[in-house]
Amino acid sequence: RTGREINRPVEIWPTPAPKLPLSSSSMAAPLVQILPPASRQPVEPRKPSWLKVKAPGGPNYVALKHMMRDLKLHTVCEEAHCPNIGECWEHHAATFMILGDVCTRNCAYCAVAHGTPAPLDVAEPQRLADAVAQMGLKHVVITSVDPDALPNGGAEIFAACIAEIRRRLPQTSIEVLIPDFKGNPEALRIVVDARPDILNHNLETIARLYRIARPGGRYPRALELLRRAKDMNPSLLTKSGLICGLGEEWDELLASIRDLRAQDVDIITLGQYLRPSDQHLPIARWYTPEEFAELKRYGMSLGFRHVESGPLVRSSYHAWEQIEAATT
Repeated sequence: RTGREINRPVEIWPTPAPKLPLSSSSMAAPLVQILPPASRQPVEPRKPSWLKVKAPGGPNYVALKHMMRDLKLHTVCEEAHCPNIGECWEHHAATFMILGDVCTRNCAYCAVAHGTPAPLDVAEPQRLADAVAQMGLKHVVITSVDPDALPNGGAEIFAACIAEIRRRLPQTSIEVLIPDFKGNPEALRIVVDARPDILNHNLETIARLYRIARPGGRYPRALELLRRAKDMNPSLLTKSGLICGLGEEWDELLASIRDLRAQDVDIITLGQYLRPSDQHLPIARWYTPEEFAELKRYGMSLGFRHVESGPLVRSSYHAWEQIEAATT
């Protein structure tokens, strides 16, 4: 199957995508727009049937929404427009987003707001632990925006959240989905020394698309972070994820999966890109469930402990099951 085109792209642009200048000192890139001339704009294709989900609104969903507002907490489920929010919240599962809801970076596929973050909230770890206790979570996922203006990128708040949950709920397993800390090994050390059960940093896309899709990040830096985390604590489970449908070729996707395994990553997630708005990168193609199944087989053949692969998969989709699969 390697070396072939599996599907024709569902969107074909009449002009090549522009390449953006990249400054290593820039914390936040301008919003990326890749649009054809107005007179020839393609119509966004309809979602395939396998991407249709039930609209959220069950009793648990409503209760959790009220609790998040009462505790002044944010979730990536809401901020990133996750399609699985109804399913996960009905199962009392949520991915908490600390350090506010405004990111200093501006990835071209991400729905999280971009701009100047609010001041640091040092009481957030206590409120987060309150929410975890109220929900009775056995496994919690904590992520954040990229707060590049903070000296250690918010690493101390990640560590404080881990410590507070450990103090109050010692049986709850903790997964952190961290930013790249601009390559700062001391910031990474702060999080690793707090001893989360899983440390996740998403690679997101292939190397060729980084300048367009993730201009504030660096492909080699993401891989280096994952390698460093494993070197700092060899028993730590590491995890990463890739978005499918941003314009990568099949062989490039397989190469990125191999790159992650070469860093001794334990768990990988693979899911379909869904365009948050017409101001974000277009969907290059839809991957079928069969193709995601093939990617799962390929990942397992490389030696990953667990591969979560499917059209609706996101980093923390069924995370409570992922840790069980990776540790049994």
